[in-house]
Amino acid sequence: MNNPSNTPAAPSPSALSAAISCVSDYDSEALPVSHAQAIIRRCITPINAIEKVAIRSALERILAADIISPINVPAYDNSAMDGYAFHSDSLRPDDGNLSDTVLTIIGTSHAGRAFEDAVAPGQTIRIMTGALMPEGLDTVVPQEFVSVSACAASDPLQAARLCITIPAGTVKAGANRRLAGEDLQAGAAALRKGRILRPADLGLLASLGIAEVPVQRRLRVAFFSTGDELRSVGEVLDPGCVYDSNRYTLYGMLQRLGCDVIDMGVVADDPAALEVAFKSAADNADAIITSGGVSVGDADHTRQMMAKLGEVAFWKLGMRPGRPLAFGTINSANKPAVFFGLPGNPVAVMVSFYFFAREALLYMMGAQSVPLPLMPVASACAIRKRPGRTEYQRGILARDVDGEWSVRPTGAQGSGILRSMTEANCMIVLGHDKGDVGLGDLVEVILFEGLI
Repeated sequence: MNNPSNTPAAPSPSALSAAISCVSDYDSEALPVSHAQAIIRRCITPINAIEKVAIRSALERILAADIISPINVPAYDNSAMDGYAFHSDSLRPDDGNLSDTVLTIIGTSHAGRAFEDAVAPGQTIRIMTGALMPEGLDTVVPQEFVSVSACAASDPLQAARLCITIPAGTVKAGANRRLAGEDLQAGAAALRKGRILRPADLGLLASLGIAEVPVQRRLRVAFFSTGDELRSVGEVLDPGCVYDSNRYTLYGMLQRLGCDVIDMGVVADDPAALEVAFKSAADNADAIITSGGVSVGDADHTRQMMAKLGEVAFWKLGMRPGRPLAFGTINSANKPAVFFGLPGNPVAVMVSFYFFAREALLYMMGAQSVPLPLMPVASACAIRKRPGRTEYQRGILARDVDGEWSVRPTGAQGSGILRSMTEANCMIVLGHDKGDVGLGDLVEVILFEGLI
């Protein structure tokens, strides 16, 4: 089911200016990270397009509407374990004499095959995990807590049966019983709109008998690299040229977000070529990401295109790595597209993407707020840090000789050292106002697992 409105959401021509005007002490030449993030948040709105997919196809998709449970989960009272079910009134009172309780076994209740006869006081049934609790029974004693023996009774028919003995104090009334609706009640919200569906969510949907779910349309993101010195993998590497790695890291990061990606390759530092690329990207995508061409340079023509095709702010951020960043809107004949102009250095591209573009793209996709989790960890060494900028250092989180977690930088932190990102398992985040870090001081880290 497609929503009739399929218009991608991008900043209106005045949205960027309005967002900037809300930031006190705005300085495009020295903008703190938090200010840039706030401006971006004010400018982004979700796309408005919904489709229904089978739950097997819904993994990592973003839920477009609340899922209301049509049934109780579980649907009936059932046993939480293998054991014996009975009514708690049959328990011998704990009168200080440690009296045991003896109950007669009259049958068995299997999962999917219920015991239907009445169970009288002083009687019990063998019950399996998940099996329906017969009416009137409210307690289950685990099988390993009881002893089973022939019943001692004067009645020959009773003597032919088996009994269980429950030691005093072994089980309390109502123990080991799962109540109908205990997990989820009919009419309650099982999953909320904006949730990124995980494997457990697919299982929950299946447990409700739901075969299809409404999800947001995948966000379409076009990306390309700029620079005459760049060569694609497979091309001859001429003197003074380098292979373009940024498109491959961007591809991987966008795939992990669940975007539909449009790889437009390498675009030369030529105004005409850039204009064609930007117009094509805006025609076909909700968002555009470029790497390179956002710093001041004779061959950097991105600024010229922005003035002609949209509204874009160029910032020098108080951060390391990744100081230059551009954000705004590119307009085509059909619609606008959100634009992120990232730096050209490989590590700076990844840092800028994760701390600026990622949250914005997820919000455009209709996801709930998903800030990256920060974990405090002791630093395994001293780290030099100048207050007045946010630093993102590649780190290795590990247990020390005492079994405590600590983190250390990977080594040289140059923004062109992509190998350091493959060696790291986390990012050390040193805040804007933070100064030098001493051995053992707490620093905040963001784990790469599940992110990169």
